[in-house]
Amino acid sequence: MTESTDHPLSGLWKPTQLQALYYGPSSVEKHLPSLLGSGSSKAFIITGSSLAIKTSLISQVESLLGAKHHAGTFTNITQHAPIAQLDEATDSVLNDPSIDTLISIGGGSPIDSAKVISYRAHEKHGGFLYHITIPTTLSAAECTLAAGYTDESGTKVTVAHPRLIPQVILYDSTFAKETPQKLWLSTGLRSLDHSVELLYYPTASEAPTKQSCLTATSQLFEYLPKCKQEPDNEDYITRLQLASFMSLFGLGLNLKGSLGLSHSLGHALGSTYGIPHGMTSCLTLPGVVRLKAENPEDAEQIGRILPFLGHPRSGDDKQDANRVGDAIDKLLKTLGLETRLKDFNVDEDQIPKITKMATGSDQGEHYDRVASLIRSKL
Repeated sequence: MTESTDHPLSGLWKPTQLQALYYGPSSVEKHLPSLLGSGSSKAFIITGSSLAIKTSLISQVESLLGAKHHAGTFTNITQHAPIAQLDEATDSVLNDPSIDTLISIGGGSPIDSAKVISYRAHEKHGGFLYHITIPTTLSAAECTLAAGYTDESGTKVTVAHPRLIPQVILYDSTFAKETPQKLWLSTGLRSLDHSVELLYYPTASEAPTKQSCLTATSQLFEYLPKCKQEPDNEDYITRLQLASFMSLFGLGLNLKGSLGLSHSLGHALGSTYGIPHGMTSCLTLPGVVRLKAENPEDAEQIGRILPFLGHPRSGDDKQDANRVGDAIDKLLKTLGLETRLKDFNVDEDQIPKITKMATGSDQGEHYDRVASLIRSKL
């Protein structure tokens, strides 16, 4: 895959199969019935129990589909998409040959689960399923060609294919309003994690990827605190949904391995210790930014964020990158998202395991620096 360079400015951007993005209040009610592939399409809903039990959202979607288009609903997808639940959902879909469409509703786990089911459908029948997604968090799982689930040992497993990106995204603020505030805000930090790490990602193009990420970062810093103060403000919710989209969708098909160290640490911490991915970003991103500030090329890219936060560049890239790390720490404090590993029962004896999972090594300078970063969050 072509890597992007800044000196000289060069690169490549490859678009995805996304066909439509709708946003705004009641966008599901307005548009979903017209989005099915054909008049005979049968859609299967993938979601979690909280949305199904605590809200009327799932029954609303079932009613919109009606008996003609609703083939079934699986409501037991939980955090990090455990394989037992995923297998059960897969069987429900693949045993009904009339199903040609998946509708994922929720955060990263239902969205990723729908992608994995489509991947398995391709392996078994030679064709992917049409995927409409209704995200209710800011994780941006709808924006990438990769999908993750947790195997029997608690290890994160990833599948990837260009055809796994949903064809349609519906950002509906009336759905997102049902998301608990801490989950909503912390997944906003996950979006920030995307927008920061893509700035130094080797295959991220200048346009649209990095330009979108800089805009996303600015919007996240502005509207996350506003949304904390006014959680039912649907304009704020919608702006954050669009910022989440801009934080990751701009990568297109340029994915080549993990997005960066903060994401690698997030995968090491998430499924292994039961930490939500939004909270893993709260734990890791500021420290990773400061570690990256030691590398001149990475510091140059991170420093680009400062003007988008209303601060001038100093001319010293390392200093500017560290100031970005300070700004993220301040944002976490404002949002009430400061946390430590001990809050999730992760002790010092786990540092070698986490560091090896994140770095792929068990010694060396990089290993030592990452281990120190983890230790600082105990």
